[in-house]
This record gives sequence, structure tokens and C-alpha cells, in this order.
Amino acid sequence: MLRALLFSLLIFTVSAEAAKKEADDGSQIQPDNYYPRVKLETTMGDIVLELDRRRAPITVNNFLRYVDKRSYEGTIFQRIIPGYIVQGGGYTVDYEEKSSYPAIFNESGNGLKNSMYSVAMARQNDPHTATRQFFFNLDENDNLDPGRSWGYAVFGAVVEGYEVVDAMGEVATEYKATLGFADAPVEPIIINKVELLPPQF
Repeated sequence: MLRALLFSLLIFTVSAEAAKKEADDGSQIQPDNYYPRVKLETTMGDIVLELDRRRAPITVNNFLRYVDKRSYEGTIFQRIIPGYIVQGGGYTVDYEEKSSYPAIFNESGNGLKNSMYSVAMARQNDPHTATRQFFFNLDENDNLDPGRSWGYAVFGAVVEGYEVVDAMGEVATEYKATLGFADAPVEPIIINKVELLPPQF
């Protein structure tokens, strides 16, 4: 009887450890917090984001996974279109592309809009290709919301540092052959540190 009980406890422990390893998708980070906050310390100032895990659980967990691994630190905002978007999170200061986790499901139909100061996932033409890059909306960009086709998944919003985001949207840009577009800041805007803030319960 005792041997059977010990065996059951062993199986339970192994199963729990396996489940813990399988949960390395961001869902294990502040799991009871539906609105985690993240602070980005950039070369232009600090920005605090409030994420919406209720509306965009897959996207928020994915973002938190990169935050937890400190993978956004040392990356740049490589694409800026004045009055439209500020995009970053995918390249080093040397314009080397950072490695990514697999692409995630597009949650653009969650009801959140690409409104001013919202944060959304960047992607390629295929709707389900978002990995690590994100962008701030500098205007009411309803053309990025879903309609007859997939949109761009909003998963949170800027709650502090609006002036920093505004200033980013006004920097001088130039063509970068490495990236293949003309919207790269002349002076790199670097994310120096990313911090998950304590829950506000």
C-alpha cells in the first residue's frame, strides 16, 4: 500500500514537472494577472505598457515570453512612419535579425482596435506570421483592424510615456538597404531594458 502511494506521488511530481516545462509559453508569467504591465527603458525615455490578457491571451503570453527571456533588450525600433506607426523588437543595433519562437495565431478579432497609443503585433502578409516584432499606433489606424480580411492583433496600450512615443514618431529616417525600406531612424532608438512590473491587485 505504501509502495503504491509513493509510486503515485512520484508520477504526480513527474507530471507536474512536465506540465511546468510545457507551460514555457508565457502563460506561467504572472498567471493570475489579466493586465500585466511592462516597462520599456529606451534611449529616448521610458514607456509603460498595459497588456490585455483577457482579450489577447496568446499574444500577451507570447510577448511576456520574450520579456522574461530579456530578448527585447538591445533591440531597436527599426521602422518609423510619422503619424502612423513605430515598429521594433526584432533587430539588434547592427540590424541583425533576432531569433524567434514559432509564429502565433492572429488574435485581431478580439475587439481591440488599432487606436492611438495601442500596441499591436507586426506580421507578414500571411495573417498568422507574428513572432516578436510589435508596433505602437501613432493615430487611429482603423485600416489595420480586421474587416473582410485579417487585421493586426492589438494586445495592449501605452499607459505612461506618451510623449516618448510621440517623439519617436518625429525622428529623422533614412533608407536602410539591409532592411529594404526607407523608414529606419537615422539615430538608432534602442531598448536598453524591459521590466515586468509587479501586479496591481
